[in-house]
Amino acid sequence: MIQIEHVTKRFGDIVALNGVDAQIGERCIFGLVGTNGAGKSTLLRVIAGVLKAEEGQVQIDNIPVWENPLAKRKICFLPDVAMFFPNATAVVMRDYYQTVYPKFDSGRFDDLLGKFDLDPKRKLSTFSKGMKKQVSVLLGICANTEYLLCDETFDGLDPVMRQTVKSLFASEILSRKFTPVIASHSLREIEDICDFVGLLHKGGILFAKDLDEMKLGIHKIQCVIPDAADEEALLQDLTVLQKEKRGSLLTIVVRGTYDEIDWKIQARQPLFSEILPLTLEEIFISETEVAGYDIKNLVF
Repeated sequence: MIQIEHVTKRFGDIVALNGVDAQIGERCIFGLVGTNGAGKSTLLRVIAGVLKAEEGQVQIDNIPVWENPLAKRKICFLPDVAMFFPNATAVVMRDYYQTVYPKFDSGRFDDLLGKFDLDPKRKLSTFSKGMKKQVSVLLGICANTEYLLCDETFDGLDPVMRQTVKSLFASEILSRKFTPVIASHSLREIEDICDFVGLLHKGGILFAKDLDEMKLGIHKIQCVIPDAADEEALLQDLTVLQKEKRGSLLTIVVRGTYDEIDWKIQARQPLFSEILPLTLEEIFISETEVAGYDIKNLVF
């Protein structure tokens, strides 16, 4: 388990992380999403022990990460831009990873290179962005660490490769103790693959929840309440995150269970009502609007 306890990280006057608390369990896929500049990449680097937090700490299986080789052997960090030695080939990077990660599986790496149709002796500097990302992911998987920290893993991958990487992650979780932590701007990718999601905003974490449970606890409602007083009473009775009214149609996003929400709506005798599931993108927008990150304030 990764335990993030009151982590604060500053760069001069800029507070990149502000008292972040979270837990990431074992053998799950944890997605880290957030607004631009929220601190996703910084948090991954603090977890990996690349950066030191000014306050708080990160522990891996109850072992502090900072300047602790025992903890760092459990982690492989893949930055958003694949980092390779100048003029290196996949073979050169394979040999280097073998010296850093004792459990690195070179045979499997060579096999996967062949399956991905990647030339092991071609200079990586001549590879496309997507091909470099593929090599980086394969190095990370074959390092056989318990935790793989991925910053924008799917950026640059075509749809087939994205699905292939997702399948690789799922296979690893089934076969060994393996926990990927994926920071991404692509909420669709996170929604498709992740079990848990953490939402960062302005250096703080708004929530870290099971994705399925989160979807069960927030709903989009469209309804027509003929009596204005009943409509206002309904809004007061619900935990409303977002509201929009067009003509007589009221559209709201609310927290609560389906049955609880439906009972409260029906009690107001609506002419029409519909409760809809939300996508992760809609949940993201609703939660960040509550935190003050509202597109209407940015555009109008």
